Amino acid sequence: MQKLIELREDRNRIVTQMRGLLDKAESEKRNLSAEEQGKYDELFAAQDQRGKQIDTEQRQMDLERQMADTELRNKDANREQRGNGSAGNAAAGKRGTDEYRDAFGRFLRDGKNGITVDEYRALQADSQTAGGYLVAPVQLVDALIMALDNETFIRAKATKFRVESAAALGAPSLDADPDDADWTAEIRTGSEDGSMSFGARELHPHPLAKRIKISNKLLRASAMSVESLVQARLAYKFGITQEKGFLLGTGAGQPLGLFTASAQGISTGRDVSTDNTATTITMDGLLNAKYSLKGQYQKTAEWLYHRDAVKMIAKLKDGEGQYLWQPSKRDGEPDMLLGRPLNMSEYVPNTFTTGLYVGMFGDFSKYWIADALDMQIQTLKELYAETNQTGYIGRLESDGMPTLEEAFARIKLG
Repeated sequence: MQKLIELREDRNRIVTQMRGLLDKAESEKRNLSAEEQGKYDELFAAQDQRGKQIDTEQRQMDLERQMADTELRNKDANREQRGNGSAGNAAAGKRGTDEYRDAFGRFLRDGKNGITVDEYRALQADSQTAGGYLVAPVQLVDALIMALDNETFIRAKATKFRVESAAALGAPSLDADPDDADWTAEIRTGSEDGSMSFGARELHPHPLAKRIKISNKLLRASAMSVESLVQARLAYKFGITQEKGFLLGTGAGQPLGLFTASAQGISTGRDVSTDNTATTITMDGLLNAKYSLKGQYQKTAEWLYHRDAVKMIAKLKDGEGQYLWQPSKRDGEPDMLLGRPLNMSEYVPNTFTTGLYVGMFGDFSKYWIADALDMQIQTLKELYAETNQTGYIGRLESDGMPTLEEAFARIKLG
């Protein structure tokens, strides 16, 4: 906690120095000199680095708390199961036991040869698949989902569903509303209205896979568990790929991204460019984007930009001389822009040229994600025997798309 406080204080000191440069140039009615611009860019990079350190420290603290809570719940569940003598309902109960977790760890290290026949049968009994695939123990699956949510921006904000027993997740949509009611007489029924129509939104979880290799010496000698090593690499690889898909995906064999214009997601009718220049974001452009959303969405909407865009926005002031961008000052609080949280992602478009997308303001709960079934891990022990390594293939199925375009304003340059 003390480290977090020190990082925030340091970041605020850097931001104060940045604004000192801007205020000095403004008071002298001039632009930043080349030397001042270089210093400003250096300071912005430093505060951005502090921001990333703050996020990393906070995520680590949250993850440790979550893992501790999960471990406690699993131990309580195991004691209860042993106490009532029940076989438990479901494979998840079996996968949550210490015995299963230990056996699964040996399986990751040594493959089938590392576990007994009885242990292998116990592991295999909970899997719907054949061959070398095994469903990860409950503790690993829970921790992996948490790591994904913390690693990427969209998953943490989106509405998530699990597709347990179908090929797709569907939801009806009201595509056309009836007109407003008519003022009429007591015995009249108003004009007939046939404009109300319905459509559907469907998400079809697509396969996502990654193969990694780990040194057998590292597996044998490492102080941390094999599960943690596998989890950390898969969380990173799967998380980054999903983030790119949720932002930039084409919708063909992958998610439909927020920055992909589509009649199935967010059409060009939700693009806002008025008052932005061909190369820069302006205060008026930001205001136009914010107020293009209905008031109900403005209460829950958040900004999303690349850090290059934030560096540009950090220089903007309102009519009273106040900076539009306000960095967070307390734990748990985000940076703010025009009164709403500001998020940054490395995968938001950041080419500042006429007609290109550079940011978004929206209610990201209206982006839906459908995940299918449990994550699966396959151990490849013999394939890399010559290089003294063990391979792991992780697989899952996921899809995502924006489901209500009026909840988003996609910002582009003029």
